[in-house]
Amino acid sequence: MPQPSGPRASFGTRFVAALIDGFIIVVVTTVLRLVFSNALAQLLNLVLGVAYFTYLEGSASGQTIGKRVMNIRVVDLATGMPIGPTRALIRYFGRFVSAVVIGIGYFWMLWDDERQTWHDKFANAAVVPTADFPVDAWPG
Repeated sequence: MPQPSGPRASFGTRFVAALIDGFIIVVVTTVLRLVFSNALAQLLNLVLGVAYFTYLEGSASGQTIGKRVMNIRVVDLATGMPIGPTRALIRYFGRFVSAVVIGIGYFWMLWDDERQTWHDKFANAAVVPTADFPVDAWPG
């Protein structure tokens, strides 16, 4: 199998980071549902999810809380630099596309030359270890 153009985070590491971020989102959603109507809570959950992932993955660190715990970050595929908020937003909504067909977009990284998921491809991004792409400050 061809090797990626640089170091990449493993599927397992990315999965654990996603579980951590998912746990944070579930806790917030649960609190919102206790306080607001279900419809309003869903809307607020979407807004908070967009804000969380767009701000943190679009920051200079490219790290959500889960990625920070797992020592990985999102960077531009070609330059290794931060992707910025616009591409982080594209990547966020790309997650829904990755999940549509039994999650195949998430598993795509297992056989992709650059170890990219579909949402990585939409944003022209890669998830890399911080050991090889250090973070100066969090969130950046």
